[in-house]
Amino acid sequence: MSPGSKAAGQAESIPLSNQVQMPLVGLGTWDLRGDVCVRTVAAAIQMGYRLIDTAQMYGNEEAVGLGIAQSGTPRDQLFVTTKLYRVSNSYEKARLAIDQSLARLGTDYVDLLLLHEPYPQGPEMYRALEQALVAGKARAIGVSNYDPRWYETFLGQCQVVPAVNQLEVHVLFQKWHFQAQMAAHGTALQAWAPLAQGLAGVASHPVLAAIGQGYGKTAAQVALRFLVQRGISVIPKSQRPERLAENLALFDFALTDQEMARIRALDRDDTLFPWTKTF
Repeated sequence: MSPGSKAAGQAESIPLSNQVQMPLVGLGTWDLRGDVCVRTVAAAIQMGYRLIDTAQMYGNEEAVGLGIAQSGTPRDQLFVTTKLYRVSNSYEKARLAIDQSLARLGTDYVDLLLLHEPYPQGPEMYRALEQALVAGKARAIGVSNYDPRWYETFLGQCQVVPAVNQLEVHVLFQKWHFQAQMAAHGTALQAWAPLAQGLAGVASHPVLAAIGQGYGKTAAQVALRFLVQRGISVIPKSQRPERLAENLALFDFALTDQEMARIRALDRDDTLFPWTKTF
């Protein structure tokens, strides 16, 4: 495939188990705050981003909501995700927290509502998510940071199978088996830290850079393309306009089977974030 040619058959969103369409590329906001967050969210949406990811833990839901409002884009054209965390560690607290998140975001609903991490009270908290789904306060619900053990246990504790599990996924930690395991239950994999948050040189890896040269793409774009080509939604974070544009430009090229295999060989099958092993 020549540089700049359109990737054959590559959609820019994937259907979740309930047929809600989730964009394959979104904006992560985990360390964006205040006016910088507002401006970045508004600029990203105006640039073409449609998925915006936030969380109660980030402390920026209000700023994200203001950025969405300032973008001038109709709400029904966006896919907004937020997450509940440990302070909402009961059914009642979670139910209240959902309404608080909606108020801070300035919206009547979110498109995806997640449990941020595995908690002992997770099944109880998730009941509030299930009720939010029925009430139209969330279009889809799921979990984040649930490893295979937590995930399989949780399947026996919930009424609605998580539509999404948001996990650390990048070229050094690829999760092929777990992706297939979850897909068999109807759970889509979404990648946080798809560029490893600057660790281990992922965004400048020589294998990725060499592949990218043939397409006029950066190593970071190849790293992201590798994931979206597997049907994994990615939420890289940046506030730099040129990086925002690069991270969105993933659908005018496709990696060959041989290139996918070269990148698959980079898998270390281990986290770059030791805190994820503490759950």
